Amino acid sequence: MAESEVISNVHMDALQEISNIGLGNAATALAELLNKRVEIAVPKARFLDFEQVFALTGGIEEVVSCVNLSLEGDIPGTVMFMFSEQSTYNLIDMLMGYELGTTTTLDDMGISAISEIGNVLTGSFINAIGGMTGLNLNTSVPMFAFDMLGAILSASLVASGYWGDKVLVIETLFFQNYDQIKGHFFLLPETGALNGLFEALGMPVEC
Repeated sequence: MAESEVISNVHMDALQEISNIGLGNAATALAELLNKRVEIAVPKARFLDFEQVFALTGGIEEVVSCVNLSLEGDIPGTVMFMFSEQSTYNLIDMLMGYELGTTTTLDDMGISAISEIGNVLTGSFINAIGGMTGLNLNTSVPMFAFDMLGAILSASLVASGYWGDKVLVIETLFFQNYDQIKGHFFLLPETGALNGLFEALGMPVEC
């Protein structure tokens, strides 16, 4: 039986709690970085297959921005934070204090801003896992890509050696005043890696 098929609601609740803590820490880090308040909400954490991931983000040819890094140690895999093309521009406007709709192309300053945000978000999530479990987790230097979703996922899967049948997807919402921007956090663990996480939390997956 595939690993994802035996993950219960209790396990998902634990992942949701980790997500809430991690992105709550990220909101604090962003506020310090930007000297302005940016709220982050975590509506849900769930497992999806790849067809559902493509549909969630607009399709295989949808252009997205993605901060991608390798996760090593007790939970090897790949971590990605992804925004649609329009959400990328909107997030840059939010971070830079521009009126929404100002940014229409991605320049070096925009790439730097999105890369830094992705670095803060992924780092906060990984630190939350380590803090709750005591597991040894190391990350590679984050890589930024602005390309079609299919190309980004294909390159990530080849590089990571991921062979699982599901992806952990954590939907996130960024708020500032009345503006709201949606992003998606993806954890692609190597086959069997999540077992180590749940064992560290005292809730091993039953096969």
